[in-house]
Amino acid sequence: MQNHPWIKEFPGAVTVCDPQGVILEMNERAAQVFAGDGGMALVGRSLFDCHPEPARLKVQALLEAGQKNVYTIEKNGVKKLIYQSPWYQDGQYAGFVELSLEIPFEMPHFIRQP
Repeated sequence: MQNHPWIKEFPGAVTVCDPQGVILEMNERAAQVFAGDGGMALVGRSLFDCHPEPARLKVQALLEAGQKNVYTIEKNGVKKLIYQSPWYQDGQYAGFVELSLEIPFEMPHFIRQP
């Protein structure tokens, strides 16, 4: 993420992998979140090493299908939005980006009219 300095200290965790699940890049927050698994040392390693079953099968299915996956989790009293989406380079499927953003337990929802 050297070419995009704004993302280095972005407060959400950003992890990027290739179509085989090899981690290509992580920002500082992602390294902190995954410190117990190796932090920045995970770059170049497989996502599958970081996931137990059945999550490993889910990750594999997402990579193969190229479909996004969006959900919320709660862990240690913190609620997060997890947004996993394919990314493309020159129109070709290039892998997945995962955004992990801390969100409030209660948050406003707005309906915007066109």
